[in-house]
Amino acid sequence: MDKFKVVMNLLQKRQTTIGFGAIPLLTAGAEHAFSNFAFRCPCSEWNFLYGTVSLLVPATALLILGYMLSNKTWKLFTGLCLKKSKLFRFKYLCGCLTVFTQITMTAMVAPVSWIAIALLNGVYFECIVTGTNITQLKSFLCSDKSESCKTELYRLPCKTSIPSADREAVLTTIRAQSQILGWLVIASIMLFSLLFTCMARCNSPVSYLQLKFWKTYSQKENNFFDKYATEHAEKLAERNIKSFFELSTPAPQPTPPKIAWEKVSSFYKFRTMDKYYSTVHKYVETCRNPENPMRVLSTKSGAKVLRGNNGFLQDHPPFSVRPKIHHRLWLHGHPHHRRREDLLHGVLQLPV
Repeated sequence: MDKFKVVMNLLQKRQTTIGFGAIPLLTAGAEHAFSNFAFRCPCSEWNFLYGTVSLLVPATALLILGYMLSNKTWKLFTGLCLKKSKLFRFKYLCGCLTVFTQITMTAMVAPVSWIAIALLNGVYFECIVTGTNITQLKSFLCSDKSESCKTELYRLPCKTSIPSADREAVLTTIRAQSQILGWLVIASIMLFSLLFTCMARCNSPVSYLQLKFWKTYSQKENNFFDKYATEHAEKLAERNIKSFFELSTPAPQPTPPKIAWEKVSSFYKFRTMDKYYSTVHKYVETCRNPENPMRVLSTKSGAKVLRGNNGFLQDHPPFSVRPKIHHRLWLHGHPHHRRREDLLHGVLQLPV
């Protein structure tokens, strides 16, 4: 049992890495099955179109599926058209573009894996190249071959009148080119991913250990959110159905208002001057009245908050509310002039 818990903890910690490793394996299996049971090169003038569609359309479908299965995609686009005041702000657009780039990087794992594995297989590239009507390419592939090689190049994937030795030589050359392209695609994607990760880490506002803590916190917060959301929705649904059938007044069931959901549903950018790790963390720390989230802490409004004897936050008027008291204290202060913070503290502690 303890070993099982260790394995489960390891899977939870490495779920992103395992997911990125499982997606190429599943894609490889799907590509192998498709190439063996569904792909049949027509060996006609349709070779180029058929091979290109068979190579790129499944990759495009996997890319779209990756966008659709990503929670970040719907978190980014939900209500985006209604935010017209923010939609044309440069910083907001840059933030949306950054998030969309991250989503695209994750969604491209499956389609790139499909293209790379298909190129390593070689059958798609064979069909594409043999259907290409380019004289220079035909001359390159059919050099020192029979004359029928150029005229019947599109028939090479199937049985033709071309001598078997010439046919195998041309197909071997095409497969070699296809595998070279496949390895170049894999190397390019890995290099690009490494550079992108290095750039993101170089611009990280936190240290390595704090970033590790941040990821752990985000994972735990999502788990607890799903758990509490499910429980709260179950209780609310049970209360409503019970009240409906019993014809009774429903018991009070507090639920976050619309503005609270909007605040915690946006993407959060960590800043070094903040101490918050998510939008939920920021909301619960700054919202003084959860039942009326419009009243939030704001240093720009001049409101100050002091902690009372009971340990709870107490509201006090801004500094400019009592100009006469402040003026009197400032004129009759210490010759060395007490600090403005001490005077402000004294003003806010005066009884009304």
